[in-house]
Amino acid sequence: MTRGDQSQRDHNLRERALKLFPWICAHCGREFDGKKLSQLTVHHKDHNHDNNPPDGSNWELLCLYCHDNEHQRYQAVDGSDEPPPRRRHDQPSTFTPFAHLSDVLKRKT
Repeated sequence: MTRGDQSQRDHNLRERALKLFPWICAHCGREFDGKKLSQLTVHHKDHNHDNNPPDGSNWELLCLYCHDNEHQRYQAVDGSDEPPPRRRHDQPSTFTPFAHLSDVLKRKT
């Protein structure tokens, strides 16, 4: 794959992921919008950039800091036969950013 093809693929994946998921880092919970949206990246959960199911089940949106941290952790164990150590956010997220949205909207009317 050429560099231009990869860049286009990454752009398309990001556009799809931004349509599928709320603009919130899946690890730290920080919200993004406007100019700061560029700091939100698409991360492949299994680290396989060719695994791109249409439903986005192998992706998560991470801020630049969490994304870098995730790849540093993965690279640290890459040379061994051990899988990356499990971390708290390997579990399904219980973060529900819109849980009280209906209450907020009711108050404004």
